Amino acid sequence: MIKVLITEDSPVVRGYLKYILESDPEIQVVGVAEDGLEAVEMVKEKQPDVITMDIHMPRMDGFEATRQIMETSPVPIVICSASWNPEEVEKTFKTIEAGAVAALEKPRGMGHPGSEDSVTELVRTVKLMSGVKVVRRWSKRKYQVDSSEETPKSRGFSVQKDYKLVAIGASTGGPLVLQTVLAGLPKDFPVPVVIVQHIAQGFLSGLADWLTRTTGFPVHIVENHEKMLPGNAYLAPDGFQLGIDVNLRAILSDNKGEFTLCPAVSHFYRSVSKVFRNKTIAVLLTGMGRDGAPELKQLRDLGAMTIAQDKETSVVHGMPGEAIKLGGASLILSSTEIPAKLVELVGQSAIAQP
Repeated sequence: MIKVLITEDSPVVRGYLKYILESDPEIQVVGVAEDGLEAVEMVKEKQPDVITMDIHMPRMDGFEATRQIMETSPVPIVICSASWNPEEVEKTFKTIEAGAVAALEKPRGMGHPGSEDSVTELVRTVKLMSGVKVVRRWSKRKYQVDSSEETPKSRGFSVQKDYKLVAIGASTGGPLVLQTVLAGLPKDFPVPVVIVQHIAQGFLSGLADWLTRTTGFPVHIVENHEKMLPGNAYLAPDGFQLGIDVNLRAILSDNKGEFTLCPAVSHFYRSVSKVFRNKTIAVLLTGMGRDGAPELKQLRDLGAMTIAQDKETSVVHGMPGEAIKLGGASLILSSTEIPAKLVELVGQSAIAQP
């Protein structure tokens, strides 16, 4: 039985979350906290396997509650937030920095379009995150990059280079790894970084802003036919499949086709494999399921450099783990090893060209 502690200040939402979670026979709601302070006090007594956490609450908000819980009694925390509120979205990503493992939009009320999907996603995420091993976060940890800190120095890369882009796929746990990767790249990184990140509807703009602010590496939500430039990162937009042409211009389509996810890493990798083949560095990060795994193998077979995140640093090792099983990973690296390897690869590529 999975023991869940709900943290939510709205009585109506608390009741709805309890109803949703207890409708699954494998979940038991062991406590309901009305704010972050009460959640911190209840953790040791209730010993939940996972906590759902609201962000905006009286007395103590979700960020501070997550920070204190992860310092004293680490438990997997799933944020249930309002994606329409920019302030709440911004604090959601700070809370992920503090140790939360996933973020979801609060489930829609019964009868609302998308209600069934949001309820299913909440239950699925809570069940999966209950098995995640989390570690204690110490109080000295910074939750935002200090702009006065040194950023990676310019490398003076050659203008001519072999690799054309870095193609990244990520899902659950991805935002924090993306932060690590982008923060480790120099500002004159000579190829664009193009990302498909599975994230709840309404959070993508906040993700782009948070990554830009905390890494110093410019991050954009790509537009149709936009040319993707070196020294920039681009996120696939909500509800569109992302493809790419030979001129590094984005091709967006709203047709899911065979893919249940939109955007799908698989669709993006297939497009990349047709256009750039062995001139690609493809990276598959933490995430549920197997999206992108077969296509990473296809890219490797075409001569691309393929990297899968290791199990130890993945929140969920589904996607990279499946790719590794299929033989799709040229390299298996930790989240902290990936940025240095990317710099090394494009540097070698640039030097190798006449």
